[in-house]
Amino acid sequence: MSRTLAEAEPPPDPSTEPPPGDDHAFFGQPRGLLTLSGLEVWERFSFLGMQAILVLYFADSVANDGMGMDSGTAASVSAAYGTLVYLVSVAGGWLADRILGSYRAVLWGGILIACGHYSMAVPTATMTWAGLGLISAGTGLLKPNVASMVGKLYRTDDDRRDAGFALYYMAINVGAFAGPLITGWLGDHKGWHWGFSAAAIGMTFGLVQYVWGRRHLAGRKASAEFALPRDAMRRAAFLIVVGIVTVAAVGGLLAGVGWLTMDRFVDLLTLISVIAPAVYFAVMFRSPRVTAEERGRLKPYIVLFLASVVFNFILFQAYSTMILLASTNAETSVFGFTFPASWYASALGAFEVALAPVVAAVWAKMGHGQPHASNKIAFGVILGGLSFLLMVLPTSGHSDDTYKMAVWWIVGSYLLLGLGDILVETSGMSATTKLAPKAFASQTMSLWFLSLALANGIQAQTVKLYGEVSNPAYFGVNGAIAVAAGVVVILLAPWLRRTMHPVH
Repeated sequence: MSRTLAEAEPPPDPSTEPPPGDDHAFFGQPRGLLTLSGLEVWERFSFLGMQAILVLYFADSVANDGMGMDSGTAASVSAAYGTLVYLVSVAGGWLADRILGSYRAVLWGGILIACGHYSMAVPTATMTWAGLGLISAGTGLLKPNVASMVGKLYRTDDDRRDAGFALYYMAINVGAFAGPLITGWLGDHKGWHWGFSAAAIGMTFGLVQYVWGRRHLAGRKASAEFALPRDAMRRAAFLIVVGIVTVAAVGGLLAGVGWLTMDRFVDLLTLISVIAPAVYFAVMFRSPRVTAEERGRLKPYIVLFLASVVFNFILFQAYSTMILLASTNAETSVFGFTFPASWYASALGAFEVALAPVVAAVWAKMGHGQPHASNKIAFGVILGGLSFLLMVLPTSGHSDDTYKMAVWWIVGSYLLLGLGDILVETSGMSATTKLAPKAFASQTMSLWFLSLALANGIQAQTVKLYGEVSNPAYFGVNGAIAVAAGVVVILLAPWLRRTMHPVH
């Protein structure tokens, strides 16, 4: 009888199962974490290296090979690009779940990102916009699914999970540190498109090592976990192609007749960033494939979602208003060494590289005694708010805008922001992989990235005030709102602990 049962139940496919609990090959973590972290090192190198110079490229004069936008518009368009990147992540999660599978979704996403950066290396405005579109599509495929693949390396009750996400975040911030250094120097000394070329080469390296290390990944099977039937898959592929062509044609037509201006496009993206998460939550709450228990865990997730929106609204301005402030009102030399203003963005990555292993070690040592995930996120939001409140001091009390603040003010702001980012993103992504309804695994990760889209969508409107109101008022009001939001999450902690099981 037992032999018959054994023959009737084949062993689990190792490509879909988490690795054994004794896999401690990468700093005590599963060796697949090294492969995924390596991919994200180069993806962040390319993405944030490009983003560190993008707002400066938009704001630079046409004579200097820039786009000639004013500061507020440059920051708004840069934020709108970020909005589009994370909006597309919804489609990326769905494609992985229903058609491509996580491994292939990440692979094709990386290829599109690399092609986008190579396009931006061509010094024409048309290729710049085409490149940004390709990067948006590729990042939407890659980001939600690579994070989900990290979650698949651990069983739900594995205490290494939060520490693993912290190491993952430390590793990808090596790229966040190195990217602006390389692209910033090239953009400042050789031209903006040279900086975009470096981002393209970095993404290519990431793809090579991802394919090389694929055997260590859980969830690497070719087919999607919840694949559509063959006929439905063909129909979906046809509708996707028709939809893309239709949107491109209508957009081109509206732009050609002068209705779809840049300002209206930014406003449209902001509107979509508000509607999309609301619709997505409604779909998951009403889906018959979501159990009552899973539905109950989605309620506290809304609080985490909104906390992520508030924090990332501050974080993303490290690559827009803060870079613009550094380029006009901060010293760009230290101990006699002069550096590009975009190098300030590397400070954020450097702090996260240095602090992430410390945070990971603390969580690992505390085990089940570590703070609840909601409190970690709340502390991170408060730190983000404090990073902006700090900027009120050096920007106050000046009779004009010709002042120069010391390097350490922006560096100190990025220190607070970096520590907050580690707390919010690692705990948020880890909690997402545990709270996700099984039938929406990759798509719930996409929902976390929709919080980033909404943060960028709000930022795209708010940054228009940069330069219109005083800097102390701008940074002070935004920072105070973030601190208040973090305090609210702390006050909700008792309810969150009760409703977020199995998140500790």
